[in-house]
Amino acid sequence: MSKDIATPGRTKEILKKYDFLFKKSLGQNFLIDSNILRRITETAELDKETDVIEIGPGIGALTEHLARTSRRVLAFEIDQRLMSILPDTLAAYDNVEIVNEDILKVDVGAMITERFPSRAEPVKVVANLPYYVTTPIILQLLHEDLPVSSMTFMLQKEVADRISAKPSTKAYGSLSIAIQYYMEAELSFIVPKTVFMPQPNVDSAIIHLKRRAQPPAQVDNETFFFDITRSAFAQRRKTLWNNLVNRFPELKSQKEELEAELAAVGIDVKRRGETFSIPEFAILSNFLDNFMRK
Repeated sequence: MSKDIATPGRTKEILKKYDFLFKKSLGQNFLIDSNILRRITETAELDKETDVIEIGPGIGALTEHLARTSRRVLAFEIDQRLMSILPDTLAAYDNVEIVNEDILKVDVGAMITERFPSRAEPVKVVANLPYYVTTPIILQLLHEDLPVSSMTFMLQKEVADRISAKPSTKAYGSLSIAIQYYMEAELSFIVPKTVFMPQPNVDSAIIHLKRRAQPPAQVDNETFFFDITRSAFAQRRKTLWNNLVNRFPELKSQKEELEAELAAVGIDVKRRGETFSIPEFAILSNFLDNFMRK
């Protein structure tokens, strides 16, 4: 087995060998603690039947741990400079393929079909995500309806808090709902900023997202549902009603009728959006979608 990449000495050796300079614009922070990487693979629940997609392998620190614990790894790396480094650092592993592509511009579903034709189970996604592009990547992967059973990400702790937040908490918002509608979200553990090179300004966290068999509520129109949830948090200090009429001014003239009818199905529009659960937002969305179609 090759010497771990994720140590300060080995990382510095690789960076020096290739005269590699970090690009702040790509949010590059390389892990230098193998214990954290082992905990990530344990959280992801990998085995030798698992095919894994990785995003942003960097110099391969997480990739080698994925290669050791799973069947195959398909890693997407946007930085062309790393394409000459990764074949060297990962030379000991024949079950890794690195693709020089932006994950946001790739047909991931087609790549899964092509690269993992004999997979026996859904793919898992494991990644140390750059802070600046975390949310777009997660949401795109969810909306593409991929054969993915779970996603395990290292990301900024603040974002992990928002993704896993429960109703009536400060972190709860439209991002919480957008992800928890599809996935069960669990913040697994905190990763201190001291285990990165270069060291970021904030701590990170590992979040584990497990695909739900079905959403936690019946939603008639998902596009409208997510529009409603985003609107409900547009101005957090405002009531649900005030945020709704900002988004749908046509509702204002029907306030009394709507208040009474929504109250009858358990929705009090004087509450703030942060107090509503996903099932409550589903009731609201289904009602308003039907009401506005009349």
